[in-house]
Amino acid sequence: HPDRGLPFLEEEAGKPRTKIQEHVRDQKKCYTNYTHLYAPIVIESDSEESDQSAQYVEEEWFSDAFTAADVVSDLSQKIIRTSCSRFNINRANVWDGAVRGFKRASYDPSHDMLVKFTDDEGTTEDAVDTGGPKREFLTLLMDCLRARRIFDGPENRRFLTFNNAAVREDEYFLAGQMIAVSIVHGGPGPRFLSDMLYDHLTGRADISGTVEDITDETMKAALIEISSAASLDELHMFIDKYESLLQTAGCFDYPQSVESKETIVKDFIQWYIIYTNQYSVQRFRDGLSTLDVIHALEQHPSVFRPYMCYSIDRLKPESLEGVFKAQLSEAGSTRRQEETRILGYWRDYLLDTGEQETGVSLQDILMFATGLDSLPPSTITATATTEF
Repeated sequence: HPDRGLPFLEEEAGKPRTKIQEHVRDQKKCYTNYTHLYAPIVIESDSEESDQSAQYVEEEWFSDAFTAADVVSDLSQKIIRTSCSRFNINRANVWDGAVRGFKRASYDPSHDMLVKFTDDEGTTEDAVDTGGPKREFLTLLMDCLRARRIFDGPENRRFLTFNNAAVREDEYFLAGQMIAVSIVHGGPGPRFLSDMLYDHLTGRADISGTVEDITDETMKAALIEISSAASLDELHMFIDKYESLLQTAGCFDYPQSVESKETIVKDFIQWYIIYTNQYSVQRFRDGLSTLDVIHALEQHPSVFRPYMCYSIDRLKPESLEGVFKAQLSEAGSTRRQEETRILGYWRDYLLDTGEQETGVSLQDILMFATGLDSLPPSTITATATTEF
């Protein structure tokens, strides 16, 4: 529909995908109003088949139509570039400087960020923020968050855990706000949240974790025994053995089949990771609502998952090439010919770095040039330049 920026399908429920894809190709770059991302797709029909098609079209639209950069581009339109929130950061204690900056009375997440590293004072750089220091600060901040007391679980699958001191200091809200600000202001996502926590935050009903996520050794041992039950009698024996533990978690029951052990384990993990930490999760979610980031995650969960949860995807040389813009001489000149020859060597170097153990990684090069150790959800607007 031209007034909403999203397709309006009528009496063509049988062919939704083609029309959506054509519209995406033609109109994708025209979406500048954030609310357009969340306008519903309407299909007028009374048939059950059309209802199923409507659901299919909506899922296809939200999963295929936008990249993280598209969504963040709309979110970042809220940023007021003429106003700045200042951060004075020491790399030896990034968390302290970050908390002071975010809790300052004048702080506004919709203002641009001006970051100065106090341990750079007196150097030629002087840490004046043209983009690099801000991105470096947000990168360091996401690394600090991973180790904070509010998180528990494996290093790359962290979930929230209740801590009274953190509640008093409202650290759960602060952590969510920091992540939201990082995403919208061009920094990285955390890349360490557990899939179970992320699914819960984005409203997915069917969520599940693994026994390895449990950090309490007694509870983990109990779940391992229950999941190893080979017969119904053995399962009932383990249920009796861990009766008090299962009752606390609301999982105590005598199932009629041994296969039900999987449900018991799943329910226990949900209780351990989500329901015992409901206050923490809610305050964290409140923080993520900063700059409407939580709504973006809800509407595009698969798009943002690689930036919120751990991903094994490695930085590729081709991706890094796009970060650097070569400053070439006039076309046809002798100097231009030499520059393009050298440009080939530079790209060979990136390839060799990605394929071999050279002592320098692609992440090192990206961090040196941009202040980021991974590609962010947004595009890197200020590309690095390659001069000759």
